[in-house]
Amino acid sequence: MIDAYLASKTDIARGFGTARATYESVSRLQRLMGNAMFEELQQPSASQNNLPCHVLDLGCGTGWFTRKLVGLGCVVSIMGMDLSPGMIGHAGASSPSGIDWVVGDAESIPLPDQSCDLIFSNLMIQWCTDPAPVLRECRRVLRPGGRLAISTLLEGTLWELDQAWNQADPGQKHINRFEPEAAFRAAVSRELSEAKIETKTLRLPYSSPLALAAELKQLGAGYKAANRRMTVTAPGRLRAMCRNYPVEPEGGFVASYEAAWVYWSSPDINDKTQIDTRMGQTSLYG
Repeated sequence: MIDAYLASKTDIARGFGTARATYESVSRLQRLMGNAMFEELQQPSASQNNLPCHVLDLGCGTGWFTRKLVGLGCVVSIMGMDLSPGMIGHAGASSPSGIDWVVGDAESIPLPDQSCDLIFSNLMIQWCTDPAPVLRECRRVLRPGGRLAISTLLEGTLWELDQAWNQADPGQKHINRFEPEAAFRAAVSRELSEAKIETKTLRLPYSSPLALAAELKQLGAGYKAANRRMTVTAPGRLRAMCRNYPVEPEGGFVASYEAAWVYWSSPDINDKTQIDTRMGQTSLYG
Protein backbone atom coordinates (compact mmCIF):
# COMPACT_ATOMS: atom_id res chain seq x y z
CA MET A 1 0.00 0.00 0.00
CA ILE A 2 1.35 3.43 -0.97
CA ASP A 3 1.67 5.92 1.91
CA ALA A 4 -0.25 9.05 0.87
CA TYR A 5 2.20 11.24 2.79
CA LEU A 6 5.25 10.02 0.86
CA ALA A 7 6.46 11.09 -2.56
CA SER A 8 7.08 8.64 -5.39
CA LYS A 9 10.54 8.40 -6.94
CA THR A 10 9.04 9.38 -10.29
CA ASP A 11 7.61 12.61 -8.87
CA ILE A 12 10.84 13.42 -7.06
CA ALA A 13 12.93 12.94 -10.21
CA ARG A 14 10.49 14.93 -12.34
CA GLY A 15 10.28 17.79 -9.84
CA PHE A 16 14.02 18.26 -9.58
CA GLY A 17 14.47 17.89 -13.31
CA THR A 18 11.99 20.69 -13.88
CA ALA A 19 13.93 22.90 -11.45
CA ARG A 20 17.36 22.24 -12.96
CA ALA A 21 17.74 25.72 -14.49
CA THR A 22 16.76 27.64 -11.32
CA TYR A 23 18.19 25.35 -8.63
CA GLU A 24 21.65 26.85 -8.19
CA SER A 25 20.37 30.43 -8.00
CA VAL A 26 18.40 29.70 -4.81
CA SER A 27 20.37 26.87 -3.18
CA ARG A 28 21.46 28.76 -0.04
CA LEU A 29 20.72 25.93 2.36
CA GLN A 30 22.26 23.32 0.08
CA ARG A 31 25.54 25.21 -0.13
CA LEU A 32 25.60 25.93 3.58
CA MET A 33 25.20 22.29 4.52
CA GLY A 34 27.42 20.96 1.75
CA ASN A 35 30.20 23.39 2.63
CA ALA A 36 30.14 22.12 6.23
CA MET A 37 30.81 18.60 4.93
CA PHE A 38 33.45 19.82 2.52
CA GLU A 39 35.32 21.50 5.37
CA GLU A 40 35.08 18.33 7.48
CA LEU A 41 36.56 16.28 4.64
CA GLN A 42 39.52 18.64 4.40
CA GLN A 43 40.52 17.90 7.98
CA PRO A 44 43.52 15.55 8.44
CA SER A 45 42.38 11.93 8.30
CA ALA A 46 44.56 9.04 9.33
CA SER A 47 42.45 6.68 7.23
CA GLN A 48 42.78 8.66 4.03
CA ASN A 49 46.39 9.85 4.06
CA ASN A 50 45.80 11.75 0.78
CA LEU A 51 45.95 8.51 -1.22
CA PRO A 52 44.42 8.52 -4.72
CA CYS A 53 40.68 8.14 -4.30
CA HIS A 54 37.52 7.36 -6.23
CA VAL A 55 34.65 9.68 -5.30
CA LEU A 56 30.87 9.33 -5.61
CA ASP A 57 28.60 12.36 -5.23
CA LEU A 58 25.30 10.63 -4.41
CA GLY A 59 22.30 12.81 -5.26
CA CYS A 60 24.54 15.28 -7.07
CA GLY A 61 21.80 17.50 -8.50
CA THR A 62 23.31 20.12 -10.79
CA GLY A 63 26.83 18.98 -9.92
CA TRP A 64 27.78 22.04 -7.86
CA PHE A 65 29.61 19.99 -5.21
CA THR A 66 30.71 17.31 -7.66
CA ARG A 67 32.81 19.93 -9.40
CA LYS A 68 34.05 21.25 -6.07
CA LEU A 69 35.06 17.77 -4.88
CA VAL A 70 37.48 17.50 -7.80
CA GLY A 71 39.62 20.04 -5.94
CA LEU A 72 40.16 17.84 -2.88
CA GLY A 73 43.56 16.94 -4.34
CA CYS A 74 43.50 13.16 -4.01
CA VAL A 75 40.77 12.52 -6.59
CA VAL A 76 41.60 10.21 -9.49
CA SER A 77 38.00 9.58 -10.57
CA ILE A 78 34.68 11.15 -9.68
CA MET A 79 31.09 10.26 -10.44
CA GLY A 80 27.95 12.36 -9.99
CA MET A 81 24.82 10.24 -9.55
CA ASP A 82 21.22 11.41 -9.31
CA LEU A 83 17.73 9.98 -9.61
CA SER A 84 16.72 12.78 -11.97
CA PRO A 85 17.72 12.46 -15.65
CA GLY A 86 17.05 16.19 -16.03
CA MET A 87 19.53 17.07 -13.32
CA ILE A 88 22.16 14.69 -14.72
CA GLY A 89 21.76 16.14 -18.20
CA HIS A 90 22.10 19.68 -16.87
CA ALA A 91 25.13 18.77 -14.74
CA GLY A 92 26.93 17.15 -17.66
CA ALA A 93 26.25 20.08 -19.96
CA SER A 94 27.55 22.66 -17.48
CA SER A 95 30.64 20.83 -16.20
CA PRO A 96 34.13 20.23 -17.52
CA SER A 97 35.11 16.83 -18.90
CA GLY A 98 36.52 14.19 -16.62
CA ILE A 99 33.42 13.65 -14.46
CA ASP A 100 31.16 10.65 -15.00
CA TRP A 101 27.42 11.44 -14.79
CA VAL A 102 25.02 8.59 -14.05
CA VAL A 103 21.28 8.33 -13.47
CA GLY A 104 20.93 6.02 -10.48
CA ASP A 105 18.88 5.15 -7.41
CA ALA A 106 20.60 5.58 -4.03
CA GLU A 107 18.78 2.51 -2.74
CA SER A 108 20.46 0.40 -5.42
CA ILE A 109 23.75 2.05 -6.36
CA PRO A 110 24.94 0.62 -9.72
CA LEU A 111 28.54 0.17 -8.58
CA PRO A 112 30.54 -2.88 -7.44
CA ASP A 113 31.25 -3.66 -3.80
CA GLN A 114 34.13 -1.70 -2.28
CA SER A 115 34.63 0.52 -5.33
CA CYS A 116 34.62 4.00 -3.70
CA ASP A 117 36.96 5.74 -1.29
CA LEU A 118 34.62 8.66 -0.60
CA ILE A 119 30.85 9.07 -0.80
CA PHE A 120 29.47 12.59 -0.49
CA SER A 121 25.70 13.04 -0.29
CA ASN A 122 24.23 16.48 0.34
CA LEU A 123 20.51 16.82 1.17
CA MET A 124 19.39 13.74 -0.71
CA ILE A 125 18.53 11.07 1.83
CA GLN A 126 15.53 12.96 3.28
CA TRP A 127 13.72 12.20 0.00
CA CYS A 128 14.00 8.46 0.66
CA THR A 129 11.19 6.56 2.34
CA ASP A 130 13.67 4.87 4.68
CA PRO A 131 17.31 5.93 5.17
CA ALA A 132 18.47 2.42 6.08
CA PRO A 133 18.68 0.94 2.54
CA VAL A 134 20.73 3.94 1.38
CA LEU A 135 23.10 3.65 4.32
CA ARG A 136 23.55 -0.07 3.62
CA GLU A 137 24.33 0.63 -0.02
CA CYS A 138 26.92 3.24 0.96
CA ARG A 139 28.50 0.76 3.36
CA ARG A 140 28.61 -1.87 0.61
CA VAL A 141 30.20 0.42 -1.98
CA LEU A 142 32.86 1.91 0.30
CA ARG A 143 36.30 0.36 0.43
CA PRO A 144 37.92 -0.42 3.81
CA GLY A 145 39.09 2.90 5.21
CA GLY A 146 36.74 4.84 2.91
CA ARG A 147 34.75 7.81 4.15
CA LEU A 148 31.08 8.75 4.03
CA ALA A 149 29.66 12.25 4.49
CA ILE A 150 25.87 12.72 4.43
CA SER A 151 23.64 15.67 5.22
CA THR A 152 19.88 15.59 5.67
CA LEU A 153 16.89 17.39 7.18
CA LEU A 154 14.87 16.09 10.11
CA GLU A 155 11.39 16.48 11.53
CA GLY A 156 10.68 20.07 12.57
CA THR A 157 12.06 21.48 9.32
CA LEU A 158 9.84 24.29 7.98
CA TRP A 159 7.63 24.14 11.09
CA GLU A 160 6.66 27.79 10.58
CA LEU A 161 5.33 27.11 7.11
CA ASP A 162 3.63 23.92 8.29
CA GLN A 163 1.90 25.79 11.12
CA ALA A 164 0.74 28.57 8.80
CA TRP A 165 -0.71 26.10 6.30
CA ASN A 166 -2.43 24.10 9.06
CA GLN A 167 -4.34 27.23 9.99
CA ALA A 168 -4.97 28.38 6.43
CA ASP A 169 -5.90 24.99 4.96
CA PRO A 170 -6.85 22.55 7.77
CA GLY A 171 -6.58 18.87 6.95
CA GLN A 172 -4.37 19.33 3.88
CA LYS A 173 -0.61 18.77 4.13
CA HIS A 174 1.73 21.20 2.36
CA ILE A 175 5.08 20.15 3.85
CA ASN A 176 7.09 17.05 2.91
CA ARG A 177 7.63 14.42 5.58
CA PHE A 178 10.95 14.47 7.43
CA GLU A 179 12.40 11.64 9.53
CA PRO A 180 12.20 12.12 13.33
CA GLU A 181 15.65 12.60 14.83
CA ALA A 182 15.38 9.56 17.13
CA ALA A 183 14.43 7.29 14.23
CA PHE A 184 17.24 8.65 12.05
CA ARG A 185 19.83 8.20 14.80
CA ALA A 186 18.63 4.64 15.35
CA ALA A 187 18.94 3.84 11.63
CA VAL A 188 22.44 5.27 11.44
CA SER A 189 23.52 3.39 14.57
CA ARG A 190 22.23 0.10 13.15
CA GLU A 191 23.85 0.49 9.75
CA LEU A 192 27.03 2.47 10.45
CA SER A 193 28.78 1.47 13.64
CA GLU A 194 30.41 4.40 15.46
CA ALA A 195 29.25 7.02 12.96
CA LYS A 196 29.42 10.63 14.10
CA ILE A 197 26.12 12.52 13.93
CA GLU A 198 25.90 16.29 14.25
CA THR A 199 22.65 18.27 14.43
CA LYS A 200 21.88 21.97 14.34
CA THR A 201 18.90 24.24 13.73
CA LEU A 202 19.54 26.58 10.80
CA ARG A 203 17.28 29.62 10.37
CA LEU A 204 17.25 31.43 7.03
CA PRO A 205 15.62 34.84 6.50
CA TYR A 206 12.98 35.54 3.84
CA SER A 207 11.35 38.76 2.69
CA SER A 208 7.92 37.11 2.90
CA PRO A 209 6.28 33.68 3.21
CA LEU A 210 5.65 33.83 -0.53
CA ALA A 211 9.40 34.23 -1.09
CA LEU A 212 9.96 31.00 0.85
CA ALA A 213 7.29 29.21 -1.19
CA ALA A 214 8.87 30.49 -4.41
CA GLU A 215 12.32 29.29 -3.32
CA LEU A 216 11.02 25.79 -2.60
CA LYS A 217 9.43 25.70 -6.05
CA GLN A 218 12.63 26.89 -7.74
CA LEU A 219 14.56 24.18 -5.88
CA GLY A 220 12.11 21.51 -6.97
CA ALA A 221 11.46 20.89 -3.26
CA GLY A 222 7.75 21.61 -3.12
CA TYR A 223 5.26 19.21 -1.55
CA LYS A 224 5.36 15.97 -3.55
CA ALA A 225 3.31 13.46 -1.56
CA ALA A 226 0.66 11.34 -3.26
CA ASN A 227 -2.16 13.15 -1.41
CA ARG A 228 -1.22 16.61 -2.67
CA ARG A 229 -3.74 18.72 -4.57
CA MET A 230 -3.26 18.56 -8.31
CA THR A 231 -4.77 22.01 -8.84
CA VAL A 232 -3.19 25.43 -8.33
CA THR A 233 -3.52 26.65 -4.75
CA ALA A 234 -6.31 29.22 -4.50
CA PRO A 235 -5.14 32.84 -3.94
CA GLY A 236 -7.32 33.05 -0.83
CA ARG A 237 -5.49 30.12 0.78
CA LEU A 238 -2.13 31.68 -0.05
CA ARG A 239 -3.17 34.95 1.57
CA ALA A 240 -4.40 33.09 4.64
CA MET A 241 -1.09 31.22 4.88
CA CYS A 242 0.81 34.50 4.75
CA ARG A 243 -1.38 36.02 7.48
CA ASN A 244 -0.73 33.04 9.76
CA TYR A 245 3.01 32.76 9.16
CA PRO A 246 4.95 33.69 12.36
CA VAL A 247 6.57 37.11 12.34
CA GLU A 248 9.90 37.58 14.11
CA PRO A 249 9.91 39.86 17.21
CA GLU A 250 12.00 42.39 15.31
CA GLY A 251 9.92 41.92 12.18
CA GLY A 252 10.59 39.81 9.12
CA PHE A 253 10.27 36.10 8.45
CA VAL A 254 12.51 33.06 8.91
CA ALA A 255 12.28 29.37 8.08
CA SER A 256 13.83 26.78 10.37
CA TYR A 257 15.69 23.76 9.06
CA GLU A 258 16.61 20.88 11.38
CA ALA A 259 19.95 19.93 9.86
CA ALA A 260 21.89 16.73 10.43
CA TRP A 261 25.29 15.54 9.23
CA VAL A 262 26.66 11.99 9.35
CA TYR A 263 30.37 11.18 9.10
CA TRP A 264 31.61 7.61 9.00
CA SER A 265 34.73 5.70 8.04
CA SER A 266 34.47 2.15 6.77
CA PRO A 267 36.53 -0.06 9.09
CA ASP A 268 40.03 -0.63 7.81
CA ILE A 269 41.02 -4.26 8.26
CA ASN A 270 44.49 -3.14 9.37
CA ASP A 271 42.91 -1.16 12.18
CA LYS A 272 40.88 -4.18 13.33
CA THR A 273 43.82 -6.56 13.75
CA GLN A 274 44.85 -6.83 17.36
CA ILE A 275 47.34 -9.14 19.03
CA ASP A 276 45.95 -10.87 22.09
CA THR A 277 49.16 -11.38 24.05
CA ARG A 278 47.36 -13.25 26.78
CA MET A 279 46.20 -15.94 24.34
CA GLY A 280 49.23 -15.72 22.09
CA GLN A 281 47.09 -15.40 18.93
CA THR A 282 45.78 -12.79 16.50
CA SER A 283 42.10 -11.80 16.73
CA LEU A 284 39.94 -9.97 14.21
CA TYR A 285 37.18 -7.88 15.71
CA GLY A 286 34.23 -7.16 13.38
